[in-house]
Formats: sequence, structure tokens, C-alpha cells
Amino acid sequence: MIETKVEAHCTTLTINRPERRNALTTLMYQTLEKGLQKAQADPHCHAVILTGTHDCFTAGNDLSEFQGHRSMVDSPALSFLRTLASVDVPVIAAVEGHAIGIGVTLLQHCDFIYAGATARFSMPFVSLGLCPEGGSSTMLAKAVGPRRAAEWLLLGKPFSATEACDSGFITAVAPAGQALQQAQATADALGRLPAEALRISKKMLREPAHAELMATFDYERLVFTERLKSDEAQAAFQRFFERKPL
Repeated sequence: MIETKVEAHCTTLTINRPERRNALTTLMYQTLEKGLQKAQADPHCHAVILTGTHDCFTAGNDLSEFQGHRSMVDSPALSFLRTLASVDVPVIAAVEGHAIGIGVTLLQHCDFIYAGATARFSMPFVSLGLCPEGGSSTMLAKAVGPRRAAEWLLLGKPFSATEACDSGFITAVAPAGQALQQAQATADALGRLPAEALRISKKMLREPAHAELMATFDYERLVFTERLKSDEAQAAFQRFFERKPL
């Protein structure tokens, strides 16, 4: 489900569950987090590439896992996000096809994002009776402005790779099917730079807002956990599973 490849100065983590549009499960989040931790611990690693299959980045959380008991401590998804937002090794995302929900919000914690020209993004939290997560309740408006953030988070309006790039949400648009090639080219460029200076510089860019982000994660966790138990969310999940059998 998560394929890990380590070569030269780069670790590539590929989300590969095409039969469920790369929807992420507890085990997959844990594997992704371990991959990031190993890359962080490897002084020779200059970059991590996070990607999906050629036709889908990820459909987000596997909604079937939202129906069980939810602990008030960090979920595997949130634990992964905290690690993603905290590693010093640069992270590069390569997006093709659909990126939905946490498949979009996790991108906020990547340093470089390349999307194929036909990629589509959406954050349908409100339509599912839920609320923003992944730090998006504060980070998104800072990145793209409050008006666009309201369209994407409140209305759940899907947006294209071009819109994502024009807003500053992603780094660049690649020809369809070539996002991974651009990510690899950036990883190669990073691999030629001094590793310690690279990691220190990333940490310096991240650190001023890091404490605020961790506090945002805490707040979102509390609200999101409550929303999962709400009648609105349960009704939305029921409608989802009625039209899309497991």
C-alpha cells in the first residue's frame, strides 16, 4: 500500500492502493510516518518524494475508519502530519489525478509541490459534516488569501492545478504524467547541496510558525473528533456508503 524506495540521496514514498483511489488507512499513515522518520535519521538523505499512482494522488482518509471509536489523543493521521511538519529533510510532493481532503491539507507541509496539468484538488470537509484539519484552518488563508480559502474550505470548491499554482499553493504545474519527473529533478538538485546546511535552512524557515501550527493541530483535533460524532457527519457517511459499496 505504501511503497518505499531509497536511492542516492532521496527516499520516495508512493501511495499505491488504486482499488480504493489511494484512500489512506491507519497502517498506511503509520508506514508513511516511519518512512519520514527514517529519512530524517539518515544524514545522507537530502530529500523525500511523496507521490501517488499515475491517475490519483489520494482520495484522503478511508471513511470506513471514521465509523469506529475515536480517541482524544492523536490519530495515526495527525501523528503523521506532525512528523511531516517537523522533519528537517526537504519534502517534495508529486501530484497526479485527484487529491482530496487530507490529500490536499498534507501538501501544506511539503516544501515543493508539483502537480500534473490534469490534477484536481478538493477539501469536502463541510459537505461531510466535518471541519478543516491538517493545519488548514490557519495555514490555508495565509498561503492563498482568505477569499480563496473560504471557497476551498467552506464551499468545498474543487480547483485545478493551474488555480493551485496561480494562488501560490503549489510550486509548479507539470505536463500531465510528468509531476514525478519534476519532483525527481528537484530531488537531484537538492542532492548536490550540503546536507547540514540544507536541513538547517529548512528548519529556520519553518521554526517561527511551528509552535502555532502544533497548537492548531491540537485545536483541530478536538473539534474534528466532536464533528465525527455529530448527526451531520454520520448522515453524510451513510449517504457515502449507500452510493459507494465497500
